[in-house]
Amino acid sequence: MSTFFKKLLHYLIKLRGKIFIPFVIFYIWMAAYIALILEPQNFDSYLNALYWVLTTLATVGFGDYSPVTNAGKIFTIGLYITGIGLISVFIKKSIGSAKRIENLKVGGKMTFKGKDHIILIGWSEKSKLAIQEILKSDEKTEVILIDHLGKIPIMEERVFYVRGDAADEETLLQANLTKAKGVIIFADQIIEENQAVINPLFIDGKTLLIATAITSIEKKMNTPIHVTVEVINEKHIRLFKHVKVDEFIPTQEMISHAAVRSIFSHGVTRMYSELMSRQCDEGMYQIPKQNHWKSYRDAFTDLIDKGATLVADRGDLHINHKLDQPIPDDAQLYVICTEETFSEISSEKAH
Repeated sequence: MSTFFKKLLHYLIKLRGKIFIPFVIFYIWMAAYIALILEPQNFDSYLNALYWVLTTLATVGFGDYSPVTNAGKIFTIGLYITGIGLISVFIKKSIGSAKRIENLKVGGKMTFKGKDHIILIGWSEKSKLAIQEILKSDEKTEVILIDHLGKIPIMEERVFYVRGDAADEETLLQANLTKAKGVIIFADQIIEENQAVINPLFIDGKTLLIATAITSIEKKMNTPIHVTVEVINEKHIRLFKHVKVDEFIPTQEMISHAAVRSIFSHGVTRMYSELMSRQCDEGMYQIPKQNHWKSYRDAFTDLIDKGATLVADRGDLHINHKLDQPIPDDAQLYVICTEETFSEISSEKAH
């Protein structure tokens, strides 16, 4: 009998996970059913029998239930011999599976199944700050980082990692690109550190390849994907005319412009930083057009009363020169206000 149970246990250990876990559940269910048949008056109900089996297999043994018949005691001995070893293997497999999943996550080999996430391509100090900004801006949004690093460079609950070439469609799909809220492509940090010997065209060229791969997926899946791209040289933006990019961040030109303006207008860089950072009470937000706003003046006046300042429609910052012009239906209005005021405005019925 002992040899039989050893062979049975050895066989169960060799079972693959897909068969083993259902078998353990079936084993517990059948053990409780047999216990109830052997001692119906003792256990009284299937729930009590199931409770007894679980406490026995867990070696807890509270003592509130115990077998009283010879058949029940023999069955309990069999339960000890086979069941405790089986549960031990089950626990070991569960821990091993959890560890493997964690290793896949850290190593960037898992396929992300969520949606409404933000994909960041390229690890650098800029992407690190971007992740921190996203996590502070929204308590639910998840972030997927794509890079070639051996393991995830930042450990955060809502940050996931995909290791691979972002210009490869398979890598982008692994990050569930089609369900993402948007993508931000940062200039390649490794190349950027060697700009003295590498032409910036190569940096923006790699960014262009990634944007091309995203556009290809967007066309295949017929799914709109918002793409923001960092370019090193503003002149290279023309190279992106055949791919779909929603917004460009011309790094060098923005830095140079801010530096020069800081000389002529002291404190202007602090104003830029506060407008773009959540550390300030007020920030820039996009709001929906309201039904009763016919002209920009209507919107400007109404928003001022609510504690917000209308500053732009899309990239047009000359709102103050056309207050009496009608607001187009496809307007994208931007205001400066607090997050609380933005929430109140957004909750109103949009056009």
